[in-house]
Amino acid sequence: MNLGKDIQPRPEIRTEELNELIVDSIQDVKGHEIIQLDLRNLDEASTDFFIVCHGDSHTQVAAIANKIVKKVKDETGINPVHVEGISNASWVLVDYFDTIIHIFYKETREFYQIEELWSDAVSKEIK
Repeated sequence: MNLGKDIQPRPEIRTEELNELIVDSIQDVKGHEIIQLDLRNLDEASTDFFIVCHGDSHTQVAAIANKIVKKVKDETGINPVHVEGISNASWVLVDYFDTIIHIFYKETREFYQIEELWSDAVSKEIK
């Protein structure tokens, strides 16, 4: 019996490199108002980073989420821990543990104002 041989190690990638791939994916599908929130200095945060953006349609929101998952998987071999909200694509959450991506439909983003909820975080607008 050969225990451990079939277990593949998780590919190593720095969180900053992962975040760059995520942002590139969002830009590939023309996501709007990309914001990175650095939560590392907030005790109540359950992750290190939020990346927030929005799309103009539910179709675009789903396309952004799908592009992120595909590009990260293709380039790093990493799958998200969890994806939620893809069926209605009003607010899709893609969880990579250290980075959580919130992809909103524009009106949903305006309603929830997630950047305001985490206003203590260091915010970086990405052009």
